Amino acid sequence: MERQCLGWPEKKGMIMMNQDYQEELLHLESCLSVIQENIRLYEAREQASRKEVTALFQAVRKGEGDSYGQLVASQNILEHVQNTLRKNRSALHQPYFGRIVYDDLTYEASECCYIGKNGISKNQTDVIVVDWRAPVANVYYENSLGNGHYAVPGSSDVEIDLHQKRTYDISDGTLHGYYDDDIAANDDLLVKYLSQNKDAVLGDIIATIQKEQNTIIRDLPSKNIIVQGVAGSGKTTVALHRISYLLYNYEDLYKPSEFCIIGSSDMLLHYIRSGLPELDVHHIHEMRMDEIFPYLMEKAWKKQYQIVPDYPEAEIKSHLPFIRALDRFLAELTEEALNLSDITDPDLGVVLSLESMLEAKSYHPEDSLYQFEKHLNERILSRLKFLCTERSSDFKKAKRQAFRKYFDSSVHKWTVPGLYLAFLTELEEQDSSLDFSATKAGVSKGKTDVYDAAAFGLIYRRIFQKQDQDVFSQIFIDEAQDFGETVYYVLKQMLHDCYFTIMGDVSQNIRYETGMNDWEQLKEAMFDSPKDSFYLLLKSYRNTIEISRFAGQVLQRASQGGYQIDPVIRHGQPVSILQAEPSGLFYQLQETLRHVREKKFETIAVICRTPEEAAELKSGLGIPLEEDDNSFHNGVMVLPVSLTKGLEFDCVILWKPDEDHYQDHPKDAKLLYVAITRALHELYLLTDRPLTPLLLTSTGSESVLK
Repeated sequence: MERQCLGWPEKKGMIMMNQDYQEELLHLESCLSVIQENIRLYEAREQASRKEVTALFQAVRKGEGDSYGQLVASQNILEHVQNTLRKNRSALHQPYFGRIVYDDLTYEASECCYIGKNGISKNQTDVIVVDWRAPVANVYYENSLGNGHYAVPGSSDVEIDLHQKRTYDISDGTLHGYYDDDIAANDDLLVKYLSQNKDAVLGDIIATIQKEQNTIIRDLPSKNIIVQGVAGSGKTTVALHRISYLLYNYEDLYKPSEFCIIGSSDMLLHYIRSGLPELDVHHIHEMRMDEIFPYLMEKAWKKQYQIVPDYPEAEIKSHLPFIRALDRFLAELTEEALNLSDITDPDLGVVLSLESMLEAKSYHPEDSLYQFEKHLNERILSRLKFLCTERSSDFKKAKRQAFRKYFDSSVHKWTVPGLYLAFLTELEEQDSSLDFSATKAGVSKGKTDVYDAAAFGLIYRRIFQKQDQDVFSQIFIDEAQDFGETVYYVLKQMLHDCYFTIMGDVSQNIRYETGMNDWEQLKEAMFDSPKDSFYLLLKSYRNTIEISRFAGQVLQRASQGGYQIDPVIRHGQPVSILQAEPSGLFYQLQETLRHVREKKFETIAVICRTPEEAAELKSGLGIPLEEDDNSFHNGVMVLPVSLTKGLEFDCVILWKPDEDHYQDHPKDAKLLYVAITRALHELYLLTDRPLTPLLLTSTGSESVLK
């Protein structure tokens, strides 16, 4: 269907002033009036609530009555009022971005819904703007004109006949135009949004969510999802919008504290954290991958344990065969420790049969050894009580004492590190080509890499765990390709009733030997239900066409042609390759920074190959070395490529992309691909030597400025 444009400038300074446009202006004015009244109302409520919280805080300090309980309740009310006030203030700039007009065939009613980033109500009851997360809002993102339906969590689908889908361009409370379309009509707004400069905050994509992104965001919570998304496809923002959607629509099932985001670095988590409040997401957990296993092991993770960079053997330990071998080792250990057979007594006969014990195992298949031993001991005591019904109290007491802790593996004095070292030694004995000497030496001193920590977690889960882990119900993992399948296999075992949303791009695996270069083994480790889904996001929304084409040549080498970029059509300036003599290269960097700063870019990155180079450049540029390297901020940042994962900048200056820094190998191609695709609008390459061979096929149509 051809797009019908309405209310857009016919020529500069002139607007089509038809009746429909006038009605839209009046509706916007009315809506803004309601929002302004809401703001006045909630500002007054916030002030009153603040006073109440302050008074109750003073009462708690004085120890007056039940003031603590009242304080907690008042703080929750204050937080709700502040959140509602924030939503209305935000809506004052753009109250809505879409409208749908339809007949509700299920409930026999005609409806007109305006859809916005925040749900807005008049008098707390009359909804004037529908929240984008509401079930009916999915019609705007998914449905074509005509008959269709939308899903309602926990209820039947609602059948509709869609008559109109309208997209608005509103900013600063002003209507710039709108148009009607049969499909999700936001291409023009998308390009406009992408062309803006990048602030140091992870932006939302609510007004421009694409259909393939929406499918992931609104998928069921009770399933595992893996998403392969090319650079700039919106993986991180899709994950955060999915969190927001699930918490909104399944608030009876989940609390925010049951959600956890796992990232590869503090900088990535800081960047992610910046985008949560605008999505109405609060009080969820965030942690690095190396922090999750100590967290889940609780007191079993001893204070003296320390996580260190990967040992040389991590290339073996990171992948599925290794961790499954450990699981088999623990299963054999458990079987030997239990040594199940009929338990008999000369006076009582069969106390507990093997059949009964196997039945107990079928009821508790996920029990650790310690948990299962506890169940069996409880069954023994229950059977003794029955078998000794008519016996004397002394006889009963003697039998209870004789069978007390019949199953008790604690007598072996096993430890988590001890069992792990025994396993590594057994592997070496089975295969003379294996040598875990570096790992064993480190573990003996309490120093583990992330894969040893995962192994510790599995040992704790299979042998020592005394209570089931229910701390998290939903885990979201970003930049997942940077870790091998071992960590995911163990997380799945430790959080058996948890569901995972895993986002990544194997073309950006910067830990080539230990990370994932395809998804097959991860799917094998994580997928255990036909409902589980693997999604592809192949369209890139980040880079200009010029940067995307430049990156595409490197991608061929990085992914061996696996996943190719399909860029949004947004043009910019050609990639600039600046060559200088070694003595003049730093001056060229200073001049380039001066040039791009004049363009008023919000975020600029100088990307180096190593942390040492980044530190040296920061010193030369006068950027304090003690400046917080874990926070993403406006201005100029000098970073090693490894810390830029998941981030994006208005302008990127790539420092020395020569063969010494990026060799012609898939490992270095992935690093270079990551560096290039961080740039939103402009990319500069600074070098004093010939470019890496990885770029030789990329430079033919690009400008070379000397």
